[in-house]
Amino acid sequence: MDTDLYDEFGNYIGPELPSDDDEDSEEEKSDSDDEEDEEEDENEMAVDTVDVDEVSQAVVLHEDKKYYPSAQEVYGPDVETLVEEEDEQPLTEPIIKPVNKKKFALVEQELPETVYDMEFLADQMDNPELIRNVTLVGNLHSGKTNFVDSLFEQTHPELNKQKDMGGDMNYTDTLFTERERGVGIKSTPVTFNLPDSKGKSYLMNILDTPGHVNFSDEVTAAMRLSDGVIIFIDAADGIMMNVERLLRHAVQEKLAITICINKIDRLVLELKLPPTDAYYKLKHIIDEVNSLLSVYSDEENEMIVSPLLGNVCFASAYYRFCFTLQSFSKLYCDTYGGGVNHIEFAKRLWGDVYFNEKTRKFTKKAPLSTSPRSFVEFILEPMYKLFSQVVGDVDTTLPDVMREYGVYLTKSELKLNIRPLLRLVSKRFFGEFTGFVDMCVQHIPSPLSAASSKVKYQYTGPYDSEIAESMIDCDSEGPLVVHTTKLYPSEDGTQFYAFGRVFSGTLHAGQNVRILGEGYTIEDEEDSRVSTVGRLWISEARYKVELNRVPAGNWVLIEGIDEPIVKTATITQIKDTEEVYIFRPLKFNTSSVMKIAVEPVNPSELPKMLDGLRKVNKSYPLVTTKVEDSGEHVLLGTGELYLDCVMHDLRKMYSEIEIKVADPVVTFCETVVETSSLKCFAESPNKKNKLTMIAEPLEKGLAEDIETGKVNINWNKKQIGEFFQTKYDWDLLAARSIWAFGPDVSGPNILVDDTLPSEVDKGLLNSCKDFIVQGFQWGSREGPLCDEPIRNVKFKILDALIGTDVIKRAGGQIIPTARRVAYSAFLLAVPRLMEPYYFVEVQAPADCVSAVYTVLGKRRGHVTQDAPIPGSPLYAIKAFLPAIDSFGFETDLRTHTQGQAFALSVFHHWQIVPGDPLDKTIVIRPLESQPATALAREFMVKTRRRKGLSEDVSIGKFFDDPMLLELARQDVMFSYPM
Repeated sequence: MDTDLYDEFGNYIGPELPSDDDEDSEEEKSDSDDEEDEEEDENEMAVDTVDVDEVSQAVVLHEDKKYYPSAQEVYGPDVETLVEEEDEQPLTEPIIKPVNKKKFALVEQELPETVYDMEFLADQMDNPELIRNVTLVGNLHSGKTNFVDSLFEQTHPELNKQKDMGGDMNYTDTLFTERERGVGIKSTPVTFNLPDSKGKSYLMNILDTPGHVNFSDEVTAAMRLSDGVIIFIDAADGIMMNVERLLRHAVQEKLAITICINKIDRLVLELKLPPTDAYYKLKHIIDEVNSLLSVYSDEENEMIVSPLLGNVCFASAYYRFCFTLQSFSKLYCDTYGGGVNHIEFAKRLWGDVYFNEKTRKFTKKAPLSTSPRSFVEFILEPMYKLFSQVVGDVDTTLPDVMREYGVYLTKSELKLNIRPLLRLVSKRFFGEFTGFVDMCVQHIPSPLSAASSKVKYQYTGPYDSEIAESMIDCDSEGPLVVHTTKLYPSEDGTQFYAFGRVFSGTLHAGQNVRILGEGYTIEDEEDSRVSTVGRLWISEARYKVELNRVPAGNWVLIEGIDEPIVKTATITQIKDTEEVYIFRPLKFNTSSVMKIAVEPVNPSELPKMLDGLRKVNKSYPLVTTKVEDSGEHVLLGTGELYLDCVMHDLRKMYSEIEIKVADPVVTFCETVVETSSLKCFAESPNKKNKLTMIAEPLEKGLAEDIETGKVNINWNKKQIGEFFQTKYDWDLLAARSIWAFGPDVSGPNILVDDTLPSEVDKGLLNSCKDFIVQGFQWGSREGPLCDEPIRNVKFKILDALIGTDVIKRAGGQIIPTARRVAYSAFLLAVPRLMEPYYFVEVQAPADCVSAVYTVLGKRRGHVTQDAPIPGSPLYAIKAFLPAIDSFGFETDLRTHTQGQAFALSVFHHWQIVPGDPLDKTIVIRPLESQPATALAREFMVKTRRRKGLSEDVSIGKFFDDPMLLELARQDVMFSYPM
């Protein structure tokens, strides 16, 4: 619109607009049009940028025409507006989106009220003798989280008031997924200030761990930072599969072991056992624990647990009581007085000890045939009376009986339901958990006492160095050394907090530190990073207590250093007085054998998924992520529940995208069952080097000994030679000629130098040792059958011709040659596939046992034991099940038993798959089940297809022409595919 038609005030000064009465002639119209064109050419149009809705208010209507004033007319001069025909942004989408605050965990913003002062708690951290670092472990639903709830109620009065007396807080189950599933997923650290029976306060650092066998990696990470464990055992279920594994693991980690027999209320309320039978049940559990400890512990360090020693406590976490023999005897002494020594009294409350009412003395012989043992008479019978009074006759006799016990109830409390009332009465009768604190103080060493064994077992450096001595002394003034084993996500999942233990020195907030990863060595310092510590906290599950510094012997949650840490890390000060070595990576008691491939639904979101995979890898200690040759991204975990939790976190917490998951599969291993049919040799590409090798299977049990650390390649030759000579009858010369384990330092394969000095130049051969070892480890990491790890194979170097010039025997020549000759020796030693087997324990009523057999039979499983659980109506069925046939096993089992069977399964061992994987006569038809003899071939072919490899193994790929000629000459080519 021409701006000259308006004055500076926006008034129209142009020619008059036509009215309704007079009409312009055609000439006038044409003249006016010409004038307008000239004016448009002379004057530039202003850019009108006006919103349609606003402009429509200023539209001037005349006849059928709409007249739009310019922006200057509506808004004043120098205003540009944009006229758009339609909305580009949908109405459903807000112009300014609200900030989306993600929250995946229950977190309290303010510090709750506690019975102790937080400053006192912080001051106690300076005295390592008053600290106990303890991990609570046990089978699924054995009551660990409920037990910690009891400690929270004891120390946090607000929680006691707010909490519904009939429910469970599960205070350490902070993740929403944990609460939805009703199972612990992450180990959760908490710190309390608890008094013992004498009223002396101790700083109790407690880690509540998951009970499901799939999450045993969390237990391993927790044990690494602890000085002792308390193993929780369900009084009704007794010793189950996971308890055995945890006992063995605790012995291997060289930790102090104590026992808590929890849920003893079930003996009364569920199983309804008489007191004498309940005693036998408890004694049977303790005897079984001692028999397992005698198997797992060394003769030098033999362990035993007994209520008389004080390292066994009895509890009902749900009903909020816990006692040891000493704490119960003290209850008697405090109530009745009489000058009785409660410690001496406690010594007579277990075993075949009876109280003679006539002589008022304890005897080992029962005065009458019906006389109860002292434990039954003085502990179980009063407890039974307490339970029966509350459950039975509440209204009439309960107040009087409770008054005798020193428990006073109000009228409103008497109206409570049975469970809340029983919980209230038990809590008031038994009092605080002083027996538990006494047990920890007496039988679990302080950080100062335990430092020596922890450092010797976990630290990779020399023990006589200044840093090692400072760690052994737990010196808060020494050089800083912190060991972190866990990364906890923040409540919104955007960052991680490192959780670790200060072994030496004092960690300060804002301090610059050096972070050493698992790949760090003195020679190769690549895996190290300098970073700045953010805030420091004491973890209390749903809230955190911030600190300025944390001295040696304590646990700490660290902000701001998670970026370079993948699994575990060693943190030191930047200016070291000497070289610092790292702590050993975690050694797990299970393996990740279940595998799923993932990809984003929208390919453009691949970077988001990769970032999510990186974060998931940090969050779960045992999860492994890798990329196959085919390009697919693979996640490895311990079981279905484990991978389900990993996928939930990947989708919801870390990447927030849609992700497709392939059908789950398992990892395989490759092995041999015979010695190579002939000596295999390979020449380097420059024809100047030649290696000759054979392969043969290892002795039974040797691979497991290497993996569990019973033998270490870093030992001196004499030590290694002695181990192999005494335990496996190896020739001493061969035992001392072991070059390496593979594919890593604790791998289940061995490379042996079996050459003779008269035939081979040992000097030249040793100069290439590192390259040959690298080739062997590369080959054993990815076998020739289907790129899966090799297992249980011994490779012997029989002959070697090495070039004299250094450049002719470089790594580029030797490494691929060593790998190729290892493959050829492997293929001529009757190769086989190995598959992982799960150990399955099923609890079911007697009438469901046949259904369990049916389900296992359909899945190639076989039962090893089937026996009733003592003092219980249930049966325990133990079996082995191939991992590849375990998918959907638990659901299938519940369907066949109407939900009455409960199963747990965990990786146990590797077993050879029946059949020859290289048998080309087997035809694999899609969607048809294969006979047992064809399984190995089917697994190999389908694994190769999935990985994008050619369908069959080509032997020619791994053999040189001279070797092929040798094979043809010896007439062995006909039995192997080309």
